[in-house]
Amino acid sequence: MMFLEFFVWGAWYSAIAVFMASNGMKNLTHWPFTMNAVAAIVAPFFVGLIADRYFATQKVFGTLHLLGGLFMLITPSLTQSPSLFILSLLAYNICYMPTLSLANTLAFHQMASQEKEFPAIRVFGTIGWIAAGLMISFVLVGFVKENVAPESTALPLYLAAGASILLGFYSFILPHTPPPAAGKKVNIRSIMGIDAFNRLGSRSFYVFLVSSMLICIPLAVYYNYTQLYLENSGFKNIAATQTIGQASEMIFMLLMPLFFRRLGVKWMLAVGMLAWLIRYGLFATAAPDSVTWMIIAGIALHGICYDFFFVTGQIYMDKKASVEIRAQAQGLMILITYGVGMLIGAQIAGLLYNSFLGDSATLSLAEWQNFWWIPAAFAGGVLLFFVSAFNEKIK
Repeated sequence: MMFLEFFVWGAWYSAIAVFMASNGMKNLTHWPFTMNAVAAIVAPFFVGLIADRYFATQKVFGTLHLLGGLFMLITPSLTQSPSLFILSLLAYNICYMPTLSLANTLAFHQMASQEKEFPAIRVFGTIGWIAAGLMISFVLVGFVKENVAPESTALPLYLAAGASILLGFYSFILPHTPPPAAGKKVNIRSIMGIDAFNRLGSRSFYVFLVSSMLICIPLAVYYNYTQLYLENSGFKNIAATQTIGQASEMIFMLLMPLFFRRLGVKWMLAVGMLAWLIRYGLFATAAPDSVTWMIIAGIALHGICYDFFFVTGQIYMDKKASVEIRAQAQGLMILITYGVGMLIGAQIAGLLYNSFLGDSATLSLAEWQNFWWIPAAFAGGVLLFFVSAFNEKIK
């Protein structure tokens, strides 16, 4: 389940900016990431209303993947109309984004010790993302013309669609996970995760939510523009190069139980944010001369950036939540990060990039350097806020 869940996401997410730039939409590459965020805001309605109350989680999960696969199949045919192209991606993402929290709910439902068992399961998602990137660069390249990058074609989108449909059918044989809030009264507070927000509330919990939202602003810059940065820096096999980050993520995922015992939640989260600052610093320093090892090192930090903050955050939410609000808690996490945070981040990233781009076809390497220092400074500010304000001790 985890392998296919993140294979689907990695197949289109790591190539969409290059595909759009190659189809006359270079100024609009932040919009798929915006649509992804809008869908994450909508996701709690699916999780809170349907998965929690009326249907088995695995059935909702499978149905959404089947519908999403169909929308993704349609999307590449709409490049002549940017508005329809972006709206089709919105429809796809409305189907996909609820499945992130549903996948976590399915996994956590089977576990007795989340911090020990979840990383070993979640790592298969990372393997799936890596497999998608490698398939794009080294398998799909055999289906395109010479000197044409597969990322610039529709093939990655068709790959995502096929994998989504496969996962949809597979989901119906996953372990039965009954709706935890079956028979309870429906209200907007529980659907939006407000009940979970209130029941989990503490000063440090609110600091965690605000920090999670804010760190997604520089995260959006990475997801949106690393593809174009690598292309401008002369890298080939862009999707495969980005999988270095997922390989690092896989290693650190397996090491997380050890770090949990040594660091606890606060410093796991803080190290994750520090890694974002270092990553953008490396990108900026490397830009003028396209220093390969610095760029690769920045990508390789993804394991710490993602695992130490986002996976730790998912475990933190699950440990604080009671059984009946676990799905709500995971939905709230998705809403705050991939929803509100990434929505704001994608729009800021687009404004930032377009302000540097102007009427040019692409950024110069000197402009890329100035570009990357801005999210580096922002990540540093979020880190200082979190370390000074978060005081909850959870191991």
